[in-house]
Amino acid sequence: RNSTEKEIDMEDAHTKSTIEVLQYFGVNGDVGLTEKQVLQNREKYGSNELPAEEGKKLWELILEQFDDLLVKILLLAAIISFVLALFEEHDDQTSAVTAFVEPFVILLILIANATVGVWQERNAESAIEALKEYEPEMAKVMREGKHGIQMIRANELVPGDIVEVSVGDKIPADLRLIKIYSTTLRIDQSILTGESVSVIKHTDSVPDPRAVNQDKKNCLFSGTNVAAGKARGVVFGIGLNTEIGKIRTEMAETETDRTPLQQKLDEFGEQLSKVISIICVAVWAINIGHFNDPAHGGSWIKGAIYYFKIAVALAVAAIPEGLPAVITTCLALGTRRMAKKNAIVRSLPSVETLGCTSVICSDKTGTLTTNQMSVSKMFIASKVTGDDIDFLEFTVSGSTYEPSGQVFHHGRQVNCASGEFEALTELATICAMCNDSAVDYNETKHVYEKVGEATETALVVLCEKMNVYGTNKTGLSPRDLGSVCNRVIQQKWRKEFTLEFSRDRKSMSAFCIPSSGGSSAKMFVKGAPEGYFHIAFSFREVSFS
Repeated sequence: RNSTEKEIDMEDAHTKSTIEVLQYFGVNGDVGLTEKQVLQNREKYGSNELPAEEGKKLWELILEQFDDLLVKILLLAAIISFVLALFEEHDDQTSAVTAFVEPFVILLILIANATVGVWQERNAESAIEALKEYEPEMAKVMREGKHGIQMIRANELVPGDIVEVSVGDKIPADLRLIKIYSTTLRIDQSILTGESVSVIKHTDSVPDPRAVNQDKKNCLFSGTNVAAGKARGVVFGIGLNTEIGKIRTEMAETETDRTPLQQKLDEFGEQLSKVISIICVAVWAINIGHFNDPAHGGSWIKGAIYYFKIAVALAVAAIPEGLPAVITTCLALGTRRMAKKNAIVRSLPSVETLGCTSVICSDKTGTLTTNQMSVSKMFIASKVTGDDIDFLEFTVSGSTYEPSGQVFHHGRQVNCASGEFEALTELATICAMCNDSAVDYNETKHVYEKVGEATETALVVLCEKMNVYGTNKTGLSPRDLGSVCNRVIQQKWRKEFTLEFSRDRKSMSAFCIPSSGGSSAKMFVKGAPEGYFHIAFSFREVSFS
């Protein structure tokens, strides 16, 4: 089969069984591709990377800034004024310099306007290149003739490669799952689908050939992250043939239309140019009889040039020279404010269009969030009377992954390390021990990011905010601040084994024993409460003095 046929067939890899996919690529799922197959596939499909976009040349960007009717009128007026000043006879040096002031000021305004526009366009070109941040650098792959799993550069992957992924890994290419080693495999697909909740994956085929990415539960997509579990898959899409690559292609092929602001400015420029032209011609025509005045030395040509200069001066005076610069500056300030919120604006006029938007219709709730989960409320039991349980409610401040915030009870700040509410220590212990995720500090962006499952990361951050053992955080680095309280708890307990979350159990359990010794082992459980209320044989009442 030729390359095109293979690409088309693998568009619906999710509908095929694992055996069919492996047979298609002629690969053994426990061995991997041979060196010969790797070379053949690389020759057919190329490298597993998004090609760098050829940005616009500097001179093209500069010319674009003058592709505006109002700017063209100003430029024409400046050129005419400059030519007239150049050939005009001057009485002294001062008058000669003064004659060049007007065209110089106009050109200065236009240059400043173009500079701001070019600077913004240069920054906006990173919109597409930002997608390359989601490309992982390394991949764990199996290949025939090599011993076990080996690490290679992700751009060296080819269709048919057998790849292994585990918690915290970034998916290096589009994969069809062939084996899941853990109880469950959860993938964070938020960069692709906008949904902040991770997706549970499986190896069964999905029969619908028109299934959207959210429904392709047997596929892993390039750039997404493994939130929980470990699995093996076969590569079926690389580079621009991945889902993230298709987004890149669509962005590059997007045609830009004139925005409402540009349309209004064009309309204003046309009307202004017509009015100015009529007035200038009228002024010049009215004074035809004065061309031979003695003041002009009786020269008809000098008189014509004199009144032509007056007409040009009138035109320049009528044009709002500062308008293009003011508009560009205002829009640039708007893009600056949006950039602080990680929104990249590719075109300055689109800021005004977005500003005019009153209603945004979206079919995804996740796309309108910051994609950061946090605990805002928590409860502990205070009293049991028969079948009734009274709860104490606590609120938690902070809505990001930054491990700083306070716990409140009825508006009063609570010191979780004081022992006032003993059950909070148990709660923090469960958060730390029933957890395979972490929070990491990004030195480049100066923000905290999740590693693993979003809900588990929220519990890691909650544990840091509670600080149930009163850990001193003075002088710690931002990275250490993200895990110091969790480490204190994890040092007090030794995890013997973990019962991972599954769709049937709907919970995760960690069997732990104290690090100090003793036989008081505990099973810490995190999950759906309805699954445990009916099997619990006792309830621990805690004193709330």
